[in-house]
Amino acid sequence: MVVFLATLAPAAFAAAVRIRVEGQTQTIFGAAQPTAQAGNALEALELASLAGEFYYHVQTTSFGPFVDQIGRFPAAGANGWVFKVNGALPPVGADKVTLRDGDVVLWYFSAFTPSGAGSPTLDVQRDGSSTCYRVTQLNDQGVRTSAAGAVLLVDGRRVSTRSGRGCVGKHRGLVRATLTGAVRSHAVR
Repeated sequence: MVVFLATLAPAAFAAAVRIRVEGQTQTIFGAAQPTAQAGNALEALELASLAGEFYYHVQTTSFGPFVDQIGRFPAAGANGWVFKVNGALPPVGADKVTLRDGDVVLWYFSAFTPSGAGSPTLDVQRDGSSTCYRVTQLNDQGVRTSAAGAVLLVDGRRVSTRSGRGCVGKHRGLVRATLTGAVRSHAVR
């Protein structure tokens, strides 16, 4: 898939970025965050849509393009599609974000609170050994805190974490993290 995404480079000033799209109940595209060449976050969504064969819709507004549906889930009320770059919600639209090599673009469905805050997003990383992982959560500003209570998913098992850290033992598959009220993490080896 990485080769396929690289062949769809839309712009001369594109950067090598990783892309993931998380739906309400499952990953729509890129659990392991494949790499593609994109100039902005909207181009990244277009590349993911082509590679993953999923639908999305953009509504033109006075503020610029607005992604009002991905897959089978349209935005409604205080729920809608949001994107983060490197764990932070940019202060501009998806077509205005200039991406750099190594950036991570995450599109996800979120419920917003009256104060405007969206769902925190989870990040999972190996923690020193081949069987232990650390889970953190990022708020809309990209501030990282421990994801206490997160659960690691691996090989059909659920492993509880303690202060966001857990050891899964011997495993063959990818490891992901979940936490009620947060957007699930990417998958890591």
